[in-house]
Amino acid sequence: MQYILIADDNKDITDILAAYVQKEGYEPVIAKDGLETERFFEEYQPVAILLDVMMPLKDGYEVCRSIRRESSVPIILITARGEDYDKIMGLDIGADDYIVKPFSPGEVMARLRAVLRRITPPQETKEQEGIIRIKNLYINLEEYTFKVNDQRIPLTKKEIETMWTLASHPNKVFTRDNLLDSLWGYDYYGDSRTVDSHIKRLRSKLDSVDHPDWGIKTIWGVGYKFEVDGLD
Repeated sequence: MQYILIADDNKDITDILAAYVQKEGYEPVIAKDGLETERFFEEYQPVAILLDVMMPLKDGYEVCRSIRRESSVPIILITARGEDYDKIMGLDIGADDYIVKPFSPGEVMARLRAVLRRITPPQETKEQEGIIRIKNLYINLEEYTFKVNDQRIPLTKKEIETMWTLASHPNKVFTRDNLLDSLWGYDYYGDSRTVDSHIKRLRSKLDSVDHPDWGIKTIWGVGYKFEVDGLD
């Protein structure tokens, strides 16, 4: 289980962010003050932290400094103060991003996905920057080429980006909203049928070649995942 640590003393905010984090496929951990944030960081080892600046006992700046002394975990600061000085200070002490209240949860999730994408994917799925090799699958995002058994498959740019997004995280479930946000942008005014139609066309092209060890699997009522046999 991968955890996202949400640190804020406002329950309304943590409840909303926790719901969105769960939709992204992560388990939220809620901290109500700075000391609890540090304790939960050590206990759960989250993959990212959404960190409010104005918290009881120890503010977000202090917590960020403390965590940065031992970890490079992505940290997004969330605050009601939007002055340039505060933003610069947050980034200078090691925060990866900075969001000013009031915010939309969709924006926070888009920023979260962006910082998580900067983390190096597992070596078994990524041999070098811009290239994925899994089983008989080869994707080169720099050249926008897609091959199965060394046979080039003519996919569109968006189809290659879809395969890259899914294959970068084998066996992870992406909701339709995840894919809309990642591939079309979080401000895209589409709906889940856009994703379904896109996946249907992509699958019809993949059916032209043998790929018994992997495929795009539908998770009914949720979304899709790139399922790979023999890969945890």
